[in-house]
Amino acid sequence: MSSPADALLDSVLRLPEPERARIAAELVASLDGAPEPGVEAAWASEIKSRIEQVEKGQARLLDWDGVKDEVRQSLKRR
Repeated sequence: MSSPADALLDSVLRLPEPERARIAAELVASLDGAPEPGVEAAWASEIKSRIEQVEKGQARLLDWDGVKDEVRQSLKRR
């Protein structure tokens, strides 16, 4: 016999990917609890700052392969 959670999971897994992703994100967020005051504003400020750095050419940008190479090199030095 399946539990209500199993039945719900079975139904959710039949949804299109974007809807499953939205549900997954909401479930994960529900486990995090309420955000601390000012966190959203701080993230918005940080994002704005990083966008400005990219637009001014002040940011060092790497593609995914470059990031993986840097991580590998860093791990080798340990």
